[in-house]
Amino acid sequence: MHSVPSDIRLRRKSGILELCYSDGVKYELPAEFLRVYSPSAEVRGHGAGQAVLQTGKKQVQLSGVEAIGNYAIKLIFDDGHDSGIYTWEYLYDLGAHFEAYWQDYLERLHQAGASRDPDVSAVKFME
Repeated sequence: MHSVPSDIRLRRKSGILELCYSDGVKYELPAEFLRVYSPSAEVRGHGAGQAVLQTGKKQVQLSGVEAIGNYAIKLIFDDGHDSGIYTWEYLYDLGAHFEAYWQDYLERLHQAGASRDPDVSAVKFME
C-alpha cells in the first residue's frame, strides 16, 4: 500500500516527524502541525462541526512515537496529549496536503482572534 511509510523518524531537536515511502516520497511534518490536526476526539470532537480549535501549540514537541498494530502510530506530545491514533492513510493525507491544511489552520486562528503562541491570549473588546 502506497500510504504505508517505509521509514519513520522522529527528529527531536527540530520537532519533525519524517515519513519516507518506498517510492521516494518524503514528508516532514512539524510537531505543532501534527498536534493541531490530531485525530483525537479532544481535537476533532464527537461529531460533525464539533472540532475544537487548538491554540497556543507553537512550542509543543513530540516526546514519543508508538506503533499501533500494522496500521497506525500514536504520537505523544510534551503537553500531555497522547490520545490520537494516526493511521497510515491519515499521515499520508497530512503530508500530501500540508500546505493547504496549514494555511487553513492559520486562517481559522486568525478568524478566532487566537494565537499559536501559548503566552498570548487575544481579547476582543466590544465597541
